[in-house]
Amino acid sequence: VQLQASGGGLVQAGGSLRLSCAASGRTFSSYGMGWFRQAPGKEREFVAAISWSGGSTYYADSVKGRFTISRDNAKNTVYLQMNSLKPEDTAVYYCAATNQAPSRWGYEYDYWGQGTQVTVSS
Repeated sequence: VQLQASGGGLVQAGGSLRLSCAASGRTFSSYGMGWFRQAPGKEREFVAAISWSGGSTYYADSVKGRFTISRDNAKNTVYLQMNSLKPEDTAVYYCAATNQAPSRWGYEYDYWGQGTQVTVSS
């Protein structure tokens, strides 16, 4: 599976962005998907994850209520809708795919996209 993240950019605090992650391969619908982020000088952290069917979603406490993860298996794409953005959301955002149940642990993911930069100005 190859993953291509897009949709990042510069936005003011309180604004919104929608990230997309397009996947190649015929088995996208069998993968759990996750979004992670890494800010400069910080470790990569979990943001959100979604099961293969989209029926189960998981969020980091820091984004709960502001971010929404979703997927369209017909389009081989997973999305991250980010609302009420804060300067502390500034990071490179990565999408990832796992053969296992979706997880908040990066080491359980098998495939990673290249990342898309999100910058939130105050």
